[in-house]
Amino acid sequence: MSRKVQRGEVCADCSAPDPGWASINRGVLICDECCSVHRSLGRHISIVKHLRHSSWPSSLLQMVHTLASNGANSIWEHSLLDPAQVQSGRRKANPQDKLHPTKSEFIRAKYQMLAFVHKLPCRDDDGVTAKDLSKQLHSSVRTGNLETCLRLLSLGAQANFFHPEKGSTPLHVAAKAGQILQAELLVVYGADPGAPDVNGRTPIDYGRQAGHHDLADRLVECQYELTDRLAFYLCGRKPDHKNGHYIIPQMADRTRPRGVPQSLDLSELAKAAKKKLQALSNRLFEELAMDVYDEVDRRENDAVWLTTQNHSTLVTERSAVPFLPVNPEYSATRNQGRQKLARFNAREFATLIIDILSEAKRRQQGKSSVILTDNLDYTLRNNANDCDDQHDYDSVASDEDTDQELLRNSRNNRARVRGSEDVPHARTPDEHNRSVSMDSSDLSDGPITLQEYLEVKKALATSDAKVQQLMKVNNNLSEELRRLQREIHKLQSENSQIRHQTGPSPPPPANPERTQRAFSMYVPGSALKPFTQSTDDISNRLQPFHSGVSTCRYVLVACSCSSMTHCKLYVKAIFTRMYGGCIYGVPFRSRRRSHISVWRGAGVSSAHPPPTLPSPLHSDIWPRHHITGER
Repeated sequence: MSRKVQRGEVCADCSAPDPGWASINRGVLICDECCSVHRSLGRHISIVKHLRHSSWPSSLLQMVHTLASNGANSIWEHSLLDPAQVQSGRRKANPQDKLHPTKSEFIRAKYQMLAFVHKLPCRDDDGVTAKDLSKQLHSSVRTGNLETCLRLLSLGAQANFFHPEKGSTPLHVAAKAGQILQAELLVVYGADPGAPDVNGRTPIDYGRQAGHHDLADRLVECQYELTDRLAFYLCGRKPDHKNGHYIIPQMADRTRPRGVPQSLDLSELAKAAKKKLQALSNRLFEELAMDVYDEVDRRENDAVWLTTQNHSTLVTERSAVPFLPVNPEYSATRNQGRQKLARFNAREFATLIIDILSEAKRRQQGKSSVILTDNLDYTLRNNANDCDDQHDYDSVASDEDTDQELLRNSRNNRARVRGSEDVPHARTPDEHNRSVSMDSSDLSDGPITLQEYLEVKKALATSDAKVQQLMKVNNNLSEELRRLQREIHKLQSENSQIRHQTGPSPPPPANPERTQRAFSMYVPGSALKPFTQSTDDISNRLQPFHSGVSTCRYVLVACSCSSMTHCKLYVKAIFTRMYGGCIYGVPFRSRRRSHISVWRGAGVSSAHPPPTLPSPLHSDIWPRHHITGER
């Protein structure tokens, strides 16, 4: 793919120019920011790979670019192309949008929820629909139309579908037709390169028979993709699958002084772990191997990410993926185990990978084959010429092995490696198991290899980058803390000044209903003094009604406050208890101190005030403010 075409490409999720990553199973190119969200979704949603800094098979890279250039993104954004959806407010993310939450929510809806994919009409039997789609896929893979096959796969077609009438899978058809890009797409979606058809022939057999040798060789690589990826992670090499299918690297500990034996506790733990690994069923072993494969992919992408990104934004943008994301299709126990793989250090993880490679070879072949040793202390090991007195390949070092035996065997191994670096040789299974189960099988203090130097340099650069990130974040947080402290001191000082200027506030009254009254509506801003006249004084001035007064009795109360509520409540109990009946209240303006005036009368109404009204000074208030009494 030319650079001119790459420069014209944009991110499939936010339209940012010059995307540097690819989502393999989605067939789209994405930018750095969107890639961080894809990685957080997990490989079961999006398989990401850097376009320039990752290792690519040529046919796989061509498949991704073909899908991206032919509009595969329209499959995942089908409904967004409808004008009605644009009017409803649903839109695609822009490069200027924030990563969280705008871009992240859009990407999750697009790939995880498949919210914008074309939906088929609902049918009662979903199995029939999937079967029909799989049959269409079986027919489509013989052509070069990748977008059609990707659309069928997105709708639910099965890549491993076995056609009941034709007796083959879609991968058989693609291999026979020589469609290597279709084969790549099917393998990405789970097609098995070693699956036999009704005649017992695999897609590899059909490819070789039709003369498509490149396709057949690529299918062989896909068949051993897991073990090849694990070996490449440790030593940067892959088997050619002509002289052998497995590379099992050999770890060497160059830091231990000469003559210092391996710790017995570590050896015992390693041997116990090796026994448990060999005791796993095939299904559990496959699950463990796939989980380790996903962890290798996460660590490789992490290394590329740290190399290509701006370190100051790694933490603040929440773009790091510290462990494998949760896969809802797996059990909670398996998800927890997958996430704990991130806690393995480099040596522990390498030991686990070597054990898995050895166990995978043992389970598939039953016995080993001839191997080669390279000049970096990494070995292609085989036991085809084992002697009759040797143990089986899957034997484990016994607990009775002494440190002297281990030291002697490791020195013999080192002598053979140094004597013939590129000459085929055979190693005993016991020696292999010891080198795998222990942290090291080479106790020499020889020179440091180039691979070890590069690994240490890479780890040091990664650690320095993380330290710089954390230091910058710490400085930012410290500055923010100091700013907040200054604001608090400033607010406290202002609060103290305000309190000093206004003076101490008076304590609240014990009974506000009896000691505090409302402001007068006739004298704005004037506060009234509490009414302190004793109820006994008022009771002494009251005279009972004479016998000629009707049973409807009234009491008129006038005060200088704007609200009669407190005054009425204050005297109501007295007059009601003494005479019964109701109370009138009239607010009026008084030039003197606050007081309460009380009248009583019979048959009083709003049209005929009682004869004992206040002076004419207050008579203009009566028609507007008298309060009708209750019967």
